[in-house]
Amino acid sequence: MPVLFAQEAPPAPAQKAADASPFGGGLPLLMIAGLGLFWAVVVLPADRRRKKDAAKLIAELKPGKKVVTTGGIVGVVVTASDGDDEVTIRSADSKLKVRRSNVAQVIGDDAPAATGK
Repeated sequence: MPVLFAQEAPPAPAQKAADASPFGGGLPLLMIAGLGLFWAVVVLPADRRRKKDAAKLIAELKPGKKVVTTGGIVGVVVTASDGDDEVTIRSADSKLKVRRSNVAQVIGDDAPAATGK
């Protein structure tokens, strides 16, 4: 059987109007643009607000505040210098030096414990 290498391509079937996408094949691009818009409007502002609140919490650390570290240690701030990156906390019978960035939350004031009972 002879094989012809220079054959004509078979004619393409006519596409029906019902099969055509109303977006002209740009639906994936439209979905990606929608996700980008959602990220820019919802996720970015929430992340900025969270970082701003964390920076405010770290800046306002003062002796006598009861804190929880990222490791789960609960203690009272004993020393906290404004220019220093470390704070000293007292937890039970021990004193620990931790970085300001490791303070996860401030529980409240523990003024009587900070004065040295």
